Amino acid sequence: MTAPMVLAPPPPARATLPRTFAAMMAREARVMRRNFVSTFVRVLVQPVMFVFVFAYVLPKLGGGAMAASGGPTFATILLPGLVGSSIIMQAMMAVIFPLMMELNWQKSITDRALAPVPIPLLAAQKIVAAAAQGLIGGLLVFPAVLFIHAEGESPSVHVANWPVLVLVMVAGSLMSASGGLLLGTLMNPQKVQVLFGMVLLPMTMLGCVYYPWAALDDIRWLQVASLFNPLVYVSEGLRSALTPDVPHMPAWAFLLAIVGGTVLLTWAATRTFTKRVLT
Repeated sequence: MTAPMVLAPPPPARATLPRTFAAMMAREARVMRRNFVSTFVRVLVQPVMFVFVFAYVLPKLGGGAMAASGGPTFATILLPGLVGSSIIMQAMMAVIFPLMMELNWQKSITDRALAPVPIPLLAAQKIVAAAAQGLIGGLLVFPAVLFIHAEGESPSVHVANWPVLVLVMVAGSLMSASGGLLLGTLMNPQKVQVLFGMVLLPMTMLGCVYYPWAALDDIRWLQVASLFNPLVYVSEGLRSALTPDVPHMPAWAFLLAIVGGTVLLTWAATRTFTKRVLT
């Protein structure tokens, strides 16, 4: 009589870097799905209000002189800047506040650090996840700007260069997420209000959201000073791709700043994140 065959259990799945990275990204996607409604509302409130006031209310009150004189409508100038602003702000916020909780209050970063991946790869995962949220935030702004405007004030949008548009949006999201990770590891959480008053507000107001960079020719010192603002390059890159008839920065300038800034900020953020987790 033959002995019954005993099936050996399958060998456990080995944790590899791609599998672990994919699992962490799947967790981030699940969190995003659960918080989609609140994220959707948070992303759209500010740009919708700006579009409503500048592209609908003011033209109704007689503020559409620019379009009447044959120039571009304000909505045309506003669209690339608002998309860029949404990308920058959403990507930064998506990494700064969760990171501060993980590092200082919940201390849950220790659990993440136990994953079978190097600490720098954990930093890269946070950057990619936050960049994805920033990219989604930028895409959600398009319908608001395209459909909320007064009669005759619709934005004139023409994608002149799809590769540049995709590169600016993707690299801009990664750059802002890297900057958010760097700020999150360097800032004292008790001074988070400084982030809004001294960093985010000036960045938005002086980031060429409401005017093209070329319009600052008569204020030369401000035009030069604004070159230290990363939002300027994202806004100008999107302006070049979406509204090429509006004066914009040369392509080599904003591409060099965005790609170079992404590499530099990723390197710096990875170093500070690794040092903060291991201390």
